[in-house]
Amino acid sequence: MEEKDMQPMQPEGSSLTGRRIKDGARTPVAGRRSSASEEPGISGRTGNSGRSRISGNRRLVRRKPQSRRRRQRNLIIKMSVVLILLIVAVVGTFLWKKYSPSKEKADLNKYYGIEKKGQVAITVNNKVVDPHGMISDGKLYVQYDVIRDYVNSRFYWDPNENILLYTLPNDMVSVEVGSKDYMVSKERKSEKYVIVKTEGNTAYIALDFVQQYTNIEYEVYDNPSRVMIVSDWGKKKVVEVKKDTQVRYRGGVKSPILSDVSKDDTVTIIENEGSWEKVRTKDGFIGYVKDSALRTPETKNVTRKFNEQKFTSIKKDYKINLAWHNVTNSSANNGVLEKIAKSKGLTTLAPTWYHVADTEGNIKSISSTDYVNYAHKANIEVWATVRDFDGGINSQKESYELLSHTSRREKLINQLVAEALQTGIDGINVDFEKISKECGEHYIQFIRELSVRCRQNGLVLSVDNYVPKGYNMQYNRKEQGIVADYVIIMGYDEHFAGSPEAGSVSSYNYVKEGISETLKEVPANKVISGIPFFTRLWEVRAKTEDELAQDAGTANEEYTNKVTSKALGMDSAQAVVKEAGVKTTWDDETKQNFASWTSGDTTYSIWLEDEKSMEYKLQLMKKNKLAGTAEWALGQENSDIWQLIQKYVN
Repeated sequence: MEEKDMQPMQPEGSSLTGRRIKDGARTPVAGRRSSASEEPGISGRTGNSGRSRISGNRRLVRRKPQSRRRRQRNLIIKMSVVLILLIVAVVGTFLWKKYSPSKEKADLNKYYGIEKKGQVAITVNNKVVDPHGMISDGKLYVQYDVIRDYVNSRFYWDPNENILLYTLPNDMVSVEVGSKDYMVSKERKSEKYVIVKTEGNTAYIALDFVQQYTNIEYEVYDNPSRVMIVSDWGKKKVVEVKKDTQVRYRGGVKSPILSDVSKDDTVTIIENEGSWEKVRTKDGFIGYVKDSALRTPETKNVTRKFNEQKFTSIKKDYKINLAWHNVTNSSANNGVLEKIAKSKGLTTLAPTWYHVADTEGNIKSISSTDYVNYAHKANIEVWATVRDFDGGINSQKESYELLSHTSRREKLINQLVAEALQTGIDGINVDFEKISKECGEHYIQFIRELSVRCRQNGLVLSVDNYVPKGYNMQYNRKEQGIVADYVIIMGYDEHFAGSPEAGSVSSYNYVKEGISETLKEVPANKVISGIPFFTRLWEVRAKTEDELAQDAGTANEEYTNKVTSKALGMDSAQAVVKEAGVKTTWDDETKQNFASWTSGDTTYSIWLEDEKSMEYKLQLMKKNKLAGTAEWALGQENSDIWQLIQKYVN
């Protein structure tokens, strides 16, 4: 390489600043040519000293590879930092979106169920209910269904006769539509507002009027128009808000906001859900607040001054031993002396004297004053039975037609009370067995109204009930337990006439279930356990081809046997077993003696009622401290059974 092509080197001690990047590596000088044939690190020019030149060349040769490694390492570091920052940004964005509090406001019209203008939303205690309220003439009105279902079930609306009723222990409150006046029995009273308004067939009741008879407080709010009704009093968990926060629709920061609450506001705790508390605000929002935004809860006794009307009851100071007397005609009353003479420890007779004749409320009566006098001489009370079957009306439709009209219920009650007073009986026993779900509210209103008249006249009111099941809850045993004197469980017909399968009429567990389920709603000192003096002889054979074809498509299609039965009293049942020449065996599940035999193509079976089976049932009555026992029906018993019953009722 020629000397003229060499560039002079920087003298020793000269600055190299222009030739270094931030990491200290050299950079080419401007204008320098590089060639693949050049020796790395040697410049084309000589400096002032050969030593310096050699020394510089040595330094360049030694550091050049290290600079490349540094650049690669630094590039990797930079890329890693960028990648980490990118990941952090993505994760941060994700976490922010997932965990940051939402500012979304809930649609309050949707929350309260408001669908049209003029509707007033309603909360009752800790529940948002249907928005069936309205403001009219400056007064708040609430639809009858809401009042009945959530506020006070003792209000009753008769759409057939456009009358609102409320039952007091000794009076009936009645209001006609569009009136400011109302009646308490025969006394007229007035308000400054219309008490009941209607829209079509729908009744709306002024909440101020409801409050006269109900222990409630309420407040009306705007945006949206709503009312908060409180009727649940007693010990409640309340808590102060320790910082401004939100009430959300659900527990979670992403749930929409129902309302804001401020520091020092007080909310009522409904329940805890993890780190969130379900609360009710003072203005009627029911939602969730983060527990970290709340102070320590306190338990306070929340009450309101109110004079609650109390229903009094007639209570006997002895165990009741009642027997139904199935009287089918007037002449059958004559046998009462003989029936009484054969019994022991009997306290009460319930003759089946009254039958509802028609849907207008008339009754058929076969009562007898002599019968009552004979019973009274034997120190036995008479609670005459009225039925909605077996001698008059006999269907769910007819019972509904009767009880869903106020004037018809009133006629029926008037006739019953008049008969009771005329005959001198001690009480009325209601045995209505044709009550549909649709009829339930009308039936219990009948019991309420009858209880008022019985209370006014010193008559005992007892009501017969099936063993509680999901399909008969319309009888409303809880309300019966408040307004009636005694609630009787009919602990029989577990398997009944027309049953598609043979079985016990009254197994131990069936009676036990009836008692335990009834006691969930009725005080023990009002409950009477009904047991049978009868059983059923079952006949079972295979269905014929014609019978199978006839049952096709019906509920009986799944049953391949033809099942029939007949009721037998205790002595008659024993006689049938003896005649068949078979021995009984003890069935520990039903707690009954059982027998079965076959004749031709028919199998006969029977679960007996005797002293052993009856004692198990009576023990349940005693164990649960019930008001007493009742038996269906007088005349079907074995004469020895009275001594056993007397042991448990005395």
